[in-house]
Amino acid sequence: MFYNDFKDLKLSALGFGAMRLPLLEDQKTIDEELTAKMIDTAIKGGVNYFDTAAPYHGGKSETVIGKILANYPRESWFLADKYPGHQHYETFDPAGTFEKQLAKCGVDYFDFYLFHNVCENCYADYMDPRWGILEYFVKQREEGRIKHLGMSSHASLPFLKEILDGPYGEVIEFCQIQLNYLDWTLQEAKAKVDLLNERGIPIWVMEPIRGGKLAAVDNVPVSEAFRWVNNTPGVTVTLSGMSTLEQVEQNIATFGERSPLSEEDIARILAAAEGLKRGVPCTACRYCCDGCPAGLDIPTLLKAYNDLSLGFSFSPMMFIEALPEDMRPSACLECGQCNSVCPQGIDVVTALSELSGLYEKYPKWSDICRERNAEEAKEMSENIHNSDEATDAADKLKDALDSFERAIDPEPYELRINTKLRAQLTRVRNCDTELFEQKVGLNMVIKTYNRKVFSPLHKLTCKIFKFKMKSIYFVGENFR
Repeated sequence: MFYNDFKDLKLSALGFGAMRLPLLEDQKTIDEELTAKMIDTAIKGGVNYFDTAAPYHGGKSETVIGKILANYPRESWFLADKYPGHQHYETFDPAGTFEKQLAKCGVDYFDFYLFHNVCENCYADYMDPRWGILEYFVKQREEGRIKHLGMSSHASLPFLKEILDGPYGEVIEFCQIQLNYLDWTLQEAKAKVDLLNERGIPIWVMEPIRGGKLAAVDNVPVSEAFRWVNNTPGVTVTLSGMSTLEQVEQNIATFGERSPLSEEDIARILAAAEGLKRGVPCTACRYCCDGCPAGLDIPTLLKAYNDLSLGFSFSPMMFIEALPEDMRPSACLECGQCNSVCPQGIDVVTALSELSGLYEKYPKWSDICRERNAEEAKEMSENIHNSDEATDAADKLKDALDSFERAIDPEPYELRINTKLRAQLTRVRNCDTELFEQKVGLNMVIKTYNRKVFSPLHKLTCKIFKFKMKSIYFVGENFR
């Protein structure tokens, strides 16, 4: 295994991605025994970088990876996790999410932590001052609970520039982008690499073989696809979402030593990429835009069309979804003005119509997030009704409130309680809601951390303020 320098660290060039772990026959449950063998093989082969995230495997990836890595000395591996600010939650709780991730992974700190997929589709949430996402994680880095802070992004080139020019660009230490020989031009990966190198930002690579789509390309073996990525200036870590022991072994062999490609090899690989492309030969001259009565950004839409012509891809789907409806391909008036001025003779009207159909055909990112959250809500709801831990936690909460009432002199107070929370507590254990109306002589805020407005109780935290002698912090946790 060869290593790349990152500040004072030596990082394995191959990173173990935990998004596509092997599954049992039900195709839902992670095969922990096989995953443990894969990780053991990876570590023995020199891999020291492991990457997980909250949404991976329905939230189970973090737990499994943390459990397995705990069998090895903490200083022998680096763990990366991500904040799911791209998940379209109605409310965001950086502190609650971060604490949960640390607990699931069984660690006191993350070596690397990323803002997950900062792009057009979710940048407003990442920037929303109500959540304080950036500020919170910068503070965690200052306190040593995050060693290095970065971001991943599927943003378009112009929007990536906007992000880097803003507050996030000022604090990130590395950036993870989709990079492979097909997306070198298809998704402007070359220009993104140039941009990051100009800014002095180390590059982490995701989708080096495009989710497996480049695994069976004639004349370009998988090993060459990885070598092509390693040949790219500025690349520090290349993540591979491995699903079998054989893939781990093959990748370790590929990353066993630096193996630069010749100019002839590079030309051959890029030629193969051109052969894979479908769609239309748009050169982005923008003649079509000048007279478009709908004001559409036609070249950018055609770029998305070319990408989706190869099959489903998150980047173009998220880009279109982030557009106002009157700027999407469905807004085309089919006047034909663009067709008449296109130097390449592209039937733009037909291409936009087909793009609109592809967009409607494929799942939207918001729908994917909604399904994920619904599954999580269902699991939480079942746990709320069935778990003895929930009953115990409710008992502890009631006992604590009783103790506070006995300990503190009665004084006027204001108790603000989420009405949905009250209903949920009542449903959990037929809690006496009058308990929450008693005057316990302090200011109390009972706050629910809901990942969606329809989500059942995720985590209950009672914060007690203005106690005369000391501050009390009580957590009634695991109503799950």
